[in-house]
Amino acid sequence: MKYLDIDSWNRKELFHHFRTLDDSTFALVANVDVTNTFKDAKEKKESFFVRYLHACLIAINSVENLKYRIEGDQIAIYETIQASATIAREDHTFGFSFIEFNESFADFNNNFQKEKKRIQETRDLFPPKYSLGCIHCSAIPWVHFSGHKEPFSGNKDDSVPQLAFGKIEEKKGRLMMPVAINVNHALVDGYHVGLFFEEFQNQLDKIN
Repeated sequence: MKYLDIDSWNRKELFHHFRTLDDSTFALVANVDVTNTFKDAKEKKESFFVRYLHACLIAINSVENLKYRIEGDQIAIYETIQASATIAREDHTFGFSFIEFNESFADFNNNFQKEKKRIQETRDLFPPKYSLGCIHCSAIPWVHFSGHKEPFSGNKDDSVPQLAFGKIEEKKGRLMMPVAINVNHALVDGYHVGLFFEEFQNQLDKIN
């Protein structure tokens, strides 16, 4: 892990400004086109969720600022961002996972399946392994939402991006899925969120 030289950072003043706020996060919701991804997952009998989560992580890892985390008075730069996703149990509760990212979908899917098995065979809420170098994410496949709010811990330096994925809807022959993202404005601007959505859509379109 590396640390950012804040004094020479072009966002130094923005960083210090937003840290003075009680809540420095901002959030938005945008639709992504998952037509190719959904069709490919169904044809290959693979998990649609794992497919788009993998594409999401590729996009997250492509944006430098989404790999920054506030640690005390420093900004840590994580080399690779993993996924801490909620995974459901049959009784409608869930557990938090920690899924190691891999560029290979097969390897990533294998990591996901191991975490899914662990959660469904235990009552544990938290995973045995965790790092700030992740995203917090969950699927809400019952609702096609246009707004979303994450719980706030009260820690204004919480800088792990939070994402939620909603119910898909067909619009003009295409399948659209709402994606909510919540980030710390001390580290991330709208420009960086835009880069994320652009690359997320690019990865979704590339799936056969």
